[in-house]
Amino acid sequence: MRQKKYIQFALVFFIAITLFNCHKKTKVTISNPVVKGDYADPSIVKYQGKFYIYATKDPWGGEDLAVMESTDFKNWEQKVIDWPTKTICTSPTSNGSKVWAPSVIQAKNGKFYMYVSVGSEVWVGVSEHPLGPWKNAKSDNTPLIKGNMFPKYHMIDAEAFIDDDGQAYLYWGSGLNWVNGHCFVVKLADDMVSFNEEEIKDITPPNYFEAPIMVKNNNKYYLMYSDGKCTTETYKVRYAVGDTPYGPWVEGVESPILTTSKDKTTLGPGHHTVFKEAGQLYMLYHRITDNKDELFRELAIDSLNFNSSAVIDKITPNGGVVITIID
Repeated sequence: MRQKKYIQFALVFFIAITLFNCHKKTKVTISNPVVKGDYADPSIVKYQGKFYIYATKDPWGGEDLAVMESTDFKNWEQKVIDWPTKTICTSPTSNGSKVWAPSVIQAKNGKFYMYVSVGSEVWVGVSEHPLGPWKNAKSDNTPLIKGNMFPKYHMIDAEAFIDDDGQAYLYWGSGLNWVNGHCFVVKLADDMVSFNEEEIKDITPPNYFEAPIMVKNNNKYYLMYSDGKCTTETYKVRYAVGDTPYGPWVEGVESPILTTSKDKTTLGPGHHTVFKEAGQLYMLYHRITDNKDELFRELAIDSLNFNSSAVIDKITPNGGVVITIID
C-alpha cells in the first residue's frame, strides 16, 4: 500500500513538473515608448498568450479607442473594436467629451468588462473576447454612472478591482477645472454592472485628483492615483495605503513615486495601470510628448516594486524594462 501511494505521488509530481515546464519563458527588452503613436490612459489584459492594450487616442480622445495586440510585447498590431464610440455612447446627461480612459478586466465568469469614459460619464461594456464583439452591458444602453451623479465632481476614470474573495469594486472620479478631485467606490454585483447607489462611498485619499487603481499586496490595499494637471509637468503618480478597499488612507512613505524626470524625457507621467507577468509587477502609463498647442502623449513602462517594509519604491524611468513573458 505504501509503495502504491509513493508511485501515485511520484506520478502527480511528474505531471506537475511537466505542466510547469510546458510554459515557455522568454526575456524581452522593452524600450519606451512601448508602442509608437499618440496614446494615453492605458489598460492591459492578457488572454490566450496575447497582450491587449486599450488607450485614449490623443489629442483629447477620439470617436473610438485605440486597441493593440501583441504576443511578445514588442510588435504591436493595431486592431479595431465596434464599441464604444462617441455616437453609440451618448445620453441626455453626456457632454461633448470624447472617448477616454478605458479599463478592461476579466471577471470570474470569464467575460471581459470595459469601464470607459465617454461624454464625461462612465459606460460599461461586455465581451467574450478582448477584441469583441463588444456591447453595452446594460440592457437599456444607458451609462453606468451618469455625468450628473455628483455634479460637483467629474464622473470619469473608472477602474474595477476584484478582491481575493471574489468581490468586485469600482473606483472612479476626478475634479472639475483641475481642482478638487474626489474618488468614489462601490461594490459591484456578480454581473459586474449592478450596484446599490446608496452604497457609494467617497473615499478620497490625500493629494488625489483622478485615475484611481487598486493594488493589493500582503493583505494591504494600495490605492494608486494621479495628481496635478495632465497637460503639464505637474502630473504625477501617488499612492495611499489602507486595511480595507475603502481605506481609511495614509499616503505612502515614498509618494509620489513617479514624477517628471530631471531631464524632462519623462514629462507629466500618470494615469497608469498595473499588471503582473512571471511574478513581477509592471506599471504602464502615459507621458507627455507635446503640450504646446494640443496634448499629445505616449505609453511607457517601468517595473513596480515593494521593498521589505511594504513600501512602493520610487520609480526612476530608465528608458524601458526587461520583461520575462510566460507563453
